[in-house]
Amino acid sequence: MSEEQYEKLLESAFSKLPQLSKEKSDFVIPRADVLTQGTKTMIRNMAAIADRARRKQDDIARYVSKELSVPVSLEEGRLIINGKFSQDDIDRRINKYFEMYVICKECHKPDTHLENAEKGMYLVCEACGARYWVKNY
Repeated sequence: MSEEQYEKLLESAFSKLPQLSKEKSDFVIPRADVLTQGTKTMIRNMAAIADRARRKQDDIARYVSKELSVPVSLEEGRLIINGKFSQDDIDRRINKYFEMYVICKECHKPDTHLENAEKGMYLVCEACGARYWVKNY
């Protein structure tokens, strides 16, 4: 096969692929509403963050606890963290959670869900069909 024939076949194959949008959706990762009292930090809008991520509050709480290496508890849609942490510290962890466990790396949409696997999880995109392994949190 000549290089010219190869190029034509390649162009033909690419033209038949579905076009994925290169622009990101209007999805915005929510900022945490943080309040520090004494030696505890509270995320007052934990329920809203979990709703936006379409994940359970317990799952996000477990991730934040592991990332910050401190115990946490959930009370009435709020996450209470043992220790003083800044707004930026919390937002950085929440953003990292969304990037790893919510937003698809292929189409950049948040329309995903997690499926358990033997030694981790799969992030499955409902928009483009991508499926890839992510580590447990």
